[in-house]
Amino acid sequence: MLQQLGLKEYEARSFVALARQRQATAKEISDTSEVPRTRVYDAIRVLEAKGLVETQHTNPQVFRAVSIDEAIGTLQTEYERRTESLRDALDGLEPPDDDEGTEVTHEVWALSGEQGITSRTRQLVEGAEREIVVVIGHDGVVTPELMRRLDAAHDRGVDLLVGAASAELAATVRESLPDAEVFVSGLDWLSGAATSDDTTEISRLVLVDREAILVSSFTAGAAGRDHELGVFGRGFDNGLVAIVRRLMATRRGFGEEATPED
Repeated sequence: MLQQLGLKEYEARSFVALARQRQATAKEISDTSEVPRTRVYDAIRVLEAKGLVETQHTNPQVFRAVSIDEAIGTLQTEYERRTESLRDALDGLEPPDDDEGTEVTHEVWALSGEQGITSRTRQLVEGAEREIVVVIGHDGVVTPELMRRLDAAHDRGVDLLVGAASAELAATVRESLPDAEVFVSGLDWLSGAATSDDTTEISRLVLVDREAILVSSFTAGAAGRDHELGVFGRGFDNGLVAIVRRLMATRRGFGEEATPED
């Protein structure tokens, strides 16, 4: 994890070794971390420059790691700084939006991986203006972050309907969203129970302002849910949106004859 945050292997190993001890010499760090002693000094110099290690100039030199809270704060600040620098660099690469102000009637994109699908879910929820309908296929989707964002959308006046594949899951959602309208979807195929297809499990359906839809499912592997795949469509006249709207029309109050103006 330290390497993912920008440290090289020997730097990460040296810091972990120091974090386990009050203080240590280069030899002691090398013995604990299996970093060659000659490379420990290089690693320590980098860690010291990053504000993660302090040095006592005795003979031999003694090193100690800053507190865990201080180290996390320092790494977080550095990560945020790099993220902002990346944003500035990438902003100059983004082409102008030539379609601004025009209605999109056909747009379907494939999504792969839980992280990307969760990010698109977040984007849809945050951009909702009138209505959000979410149907949840399993409890793994009910994350604190999603519940907070749905609650925030409800607070700003967006109508919120949340369906769940089971009564137990609906009860869990109600605990997090006591002011939302929560219902049991009645769509048995969410869990594959109504079909002979046991290779997939519907993960989530998100319909926003009756114009944009996200549908995702899990492929089943030996270890259970393997990989989340999804499709995203936008446009009221989009066939994907129309199909899912009709599937959801079994919910009273969400009729298929509704229009965006409704």
